[in-house]
Amino acid sequence: MSLETPPLLLGRDLIENVAVSNRVNSCGWDKEPSRNPFDDSEIALASVIDAGEMAAVINEARLAFHKWRETSASERSAALHRFHEELIRNRDGLAELVTLEQGKPITEAYGEVDYAAAYVSWYAEEAKRAYGETIPGANKSSRIVVSPMPVGVCAAITPWNFPLAMITRKLAPAIAAGCTMIIKPAPQTPLCAIALGNLWRKSGGADGVVQVVHGDAQAIGDALLSSPIVQKLSFTGSTPVGRLLYEKAAKTIKRVSLELGGNAPFVVLADANLEAAVQGAILAKYRNAGQTCVCVNRFVVEDSVFEEFRDRLVDASKSLLAGSGMDDPDIGPLIDDAAVAKVKSLIEDAKNNGGKFALESEVLGNRVLTPSVVEVTPTSRIALEEVFGPVATLLRAHDQDHAIELSNSVDVGLAGYVFGENLNATWRVAERLEVGMVGINTGAISNAAAPFGGVKQSGLGREGGRQGLQEYLDDKYFCIGGF
Repeated sequence: MSLETPPLLLGRDLIENVAVSNRVNSCGWDKEPSRNPFDDSEIALASVIDAGEMAAVINEARLAFHKWRETSASERSAALHRFHEELIRNRDGLAELVTLEQGKPITEAYGEVDYAAAYVSWYAEEAKRAYGETIPGANKSSRIVVSPMPVGVCAAITPWNFPLAMITRKLAPAIAAGCTMIIKPAPQTPLCAIALGNLWRKSGGADGVVQVVHGDAQAIGDALLSSPIVQKLSFTGSTPVGRLLYEKAAKTIKRVSLELGGNAPFVVLADANLEAAVQGAILAKYRNAGQTCVCVNRFVVEDSVFEEFRDRLVDASKSLLAGSGMDDPDIGPLIDDAAVAKVKSLIEDAKNNGGKFALESEVLGNRVLTPSVVEVTPTSRIALEEVFGPVATLLRAHDQDHAIELSNSVDVGLAGYVFGENLNATWRVAERLEVGMVGINTGAISNAAAPFGGVKQSGLGREGGRQGLQEYLDDKYFCIGGF
């Protein structure tokens, strides 16, 4: 396996010689390197904002909002369509940039570009469907009209695991609603956010509507959350960080959307098609090296098919190739050393507490791990914490009710999966899972047209679908008298 990283070629023109922010004077900001997680090689420099400049960034977003909110739905739709065209035109460069900066296999990176673009395309159409309503008045001389209004200046704090899609899932509905947005990308993946900002401008997007700021996370976050100008925060990340941001946002009564941690159960019922279940398991467990919020964390398998499912999963996991994302393996590197240390710690804890490993991982290079498959008890740390790595954890269930009990035994509830042939039983289990999204006989659930989000401590609000647009709108009520 080569440790050499190909030079950034197609993606170079998306970021070269352009500062992170849309602001003209940002070119004087300091710069820091963004690095490839596979080998730590430098990809490019990203501008770092001084926290003292955040007030000017927020004010620019405010001024842009006053103009953008006055545009028609058709104008906003057309702007998003042009933005979508630029994303597709630069598909190769964006995919290369995602792989180099985030590490995922290049085939998955292309998939993310398409996924990110799908949100822009969806909300380009949905912009024209922000309907209000009329309500019968209290008497014949009055009329009642409810009209949706853009929330205002919005802030998005986004994660590194989907550095394009987690931005467009927030940005596209905000633009469609008539809002402006300040984007704070994860420190590991600023270049992807820069590229999106540049493509918005290249598509003819209005100045100040989209701004990207990269730098000290706490300082930027505090500036956004303390500002009375910023009316909404959308955050994707861990539950502890989301809880902290929620508390800070309360001081200025901001609208908040939180897509937080998960611990997804994958329930395999006794009558499941095991071949299909394993195919779904491979997709839902190992995509992005297990670094997605909807990745399977616990396989909850009924006793009668436990051994056969485990053996099939081990065989399928053994066949997966791991390596540099540019070589297009099945599994790329973990994002950084802290991520590797966490996964290793969970594996070691499982070993020390009676975990039965049917397949043990190997470390290839600095941050590439091959899959592990381990049977554990429900109280094991690895069953209670979100792994975010290529480790498949198996739990035995005595029956369907026990499977539901095991699945719901954690304090988060983002996604879940159920495989079974009996429709009544499968639907019953799916309905009783305490999660916001369920894949039934499929390991792929994300779709721009559907609402994405969780329950319990997995967050608040929804992204995607018509529900995602409503997150950026306030219903304004007009009572008209004198008829």
